[in-house]
Amino acid sequence: MSVTLRQEIAAAAKTVVVKVGTRVLTDEDGALDRRRIATLAEELALLVESGRRVALVSSGAVGAGMGRLALANRPTDVAKLQAVAAVGQSHLIEAYDRALQRHSRHAAQLLLTTDDLDDRGRYLNVRNTILALFDYGAMPIINENDTVSVDELQISFGDNDRLAAMVTNLLRAPLLVLLSDVEGLYNGDPSDAGTKVIDTVAEIDASTMGLVCEKAGGAGKGGMASKLEAARIVTAGGENVIIASGRRAGVLADIVAGKPVGTLFTARGESVSPRKRWIGYAARLQGDLVLDDGACRAIQQNGRSLLAIGVVEARGEFKKGDVVSLRSSDGTEFARGLTNYSSDEIRRIAGKRSSQIDEVLGHRPYEEVIHRDNLALASGRG
Repeated sequence: MSVTLRQEIAAAAKTVVVKVGTRVLTDEDGALDRRRIATLAEELALLVESGRRVALVSSGAVGAGMGRLALANRPTDVAKLQAVAAVGQSHLIEAYDRALQRHSRHAAQLLLTTDDLDDRGRYLNVRNTILALFDYGAMPIINENDTVSVDELQISFGDNDRLAAMVTNLLRAPLLVLLSDVEGLYNGDPSDAGTKVIDTVAEIDASTMGLVCEKAGGAGKGGMASKLEAARIVTAGGENVIIASGRRAGVLADIVAGKPVGTLFTARGESVSPRKRWIGYAARLQGDLVLDDGACRAIQQNGRSLLAIGVVEARGEFKKGDVVSLRSSDGTEFARGLTNYSSDEIRRIAGKRSSQIDEVLGHRPYEEVIHRDNLALASGRG
């Protein structure tokens, strides 16, 4: 049954996002392993030749820079980290380009920051650029812009797993493949005898997160926890994720053939519109709205808009058109949306009927604080 499901997913995946981690791309000394780059490029080229559109999200800039500069330890100073990333990024993209040219493909470098995906216009520009690269037959190689943004090396996307999830949502790609140095999600400590890779996960819940067992050390920022969070984002948007070993020969060919490789995380519900994906996962939160129980039920169960009468509290400072989090009285986030009013205005109209907004503000441009069309439920988000 599982194999049949995998075959169906693979057949429907005409666009695939592949993410490869630093530990897959580097050798034991932390230097960029060109043989692995060459193997990966060959597998990616085969995917394209099969009629699929493929985007690669690649870590490894800092790791490649460390190898080229013969550094034993990752720098902790931000300026030095950015310098190492600058050295490594040129080395990384050059290695990809050389490897892809053997298969008549070109590497196209895209370096992104959170601002690129936070702004709706820039978000769409990134999407259009990637689609144009597909048309030209070039391979988009996407990475965080470590060399110019302090946030990229500290918080920002957090790691390239989350960036890969956001690119998957951006493209509405039916399948995200996260290639790591492990075979998948294990049902216990991988070092214990008898521990096995879980074939399929239908829901990422507390018990799933409890299976995380991270490795200490290494050059990468991500781990299984970040991969599960990426899988949560993508599956909530209606797409599928596979976590597998990037060191397994022919791993991508096996995945698109529907073979039982790694751990499959299946989509939850129908595919979500691009606009709601941006609201729910790409745009940066600017504040929070705490709602009463009636408003929470109306939004979650009945598909209603948010009215002022249901707002208990506005937290933070935000403007009309900003993305805010909707929270229940216990602080649990259950949705995000584009607000029609500023934080100051909402504080004045909170708890009042829509007919009273004009009396309080002197005008009533909108009946709703957030219209249903501009709401994204946090299905699958913890």
